[in-house]
Amino acid sequence: MQVLDAEGVAGLSMRRLAARLDVSPMSLYEYVGSKEDVLDLAVDEVIAEIELGGAEDVAWREELVRRLGQSRQVMNRHPWLPTLMATRPLLGPISLARSERVYSLLEKAGLVGPQLVAAVGSLTYYVQGYAAAENVWRSTHHDPAGVAELRSQAQRHIDRQAEHYPALTRHAQLTDDDLDASFELGLDTILDGIEARLGT
Repeated sequence: MQVLDAEGVAGLSMRRLAARLDVSPMSLYEYVGSKEDVLDLAVDEVIAEIELGGAEDVAWREELVRRLGQSRQVMNRHPWLPTLMATRPLLGPISLARSERVYSLLEKAGLVGPQLVAAVGSLTYYVQGYAAAENVWRSTHHDPAGVAELRSQAQRHIDRQAEHYPALTRHAQLTDDDLDASFELGLDTILDGIEARLGT
């Protein structure tokens, strides 16, 4: 996990991992079959940073907001996580326990079958996509003043072409850099849609 945090998936090799552990590369294969196994184990371990929760008296929506907010924080601490989560089945015991909790919360809310699966997918992909885009942005732009100027330039570019992009001009807020508020509003919007479908 430390190698992945520092250098990403591309920076992890069995040889590099062995050197970090001060063992021979071949000795690693006594414990895992491949680098893919190491990645699966790393994903499962880091997902443990998302609290399992489980209090029965907590409203389903309140717990989902807390849990998905934590998921985003974990993905921000470990920028390699969203990509790996999107490219492999999450079958480790830690991952399965957290998936079970999300499914049970939405089942408790009243969703079943395809609606439940679609709701889980919508929430999962929203958080993963948001965190992945956020991580790319932060890894590319390091100067706050430069970011503010870039946003201002983009807003002025849209504003100057209001006749071509009237809806964008009326609603796009490109200078708004409050990613936390944006994430929370987007999550609330999805949850509102899920809640509207309950009982339908």
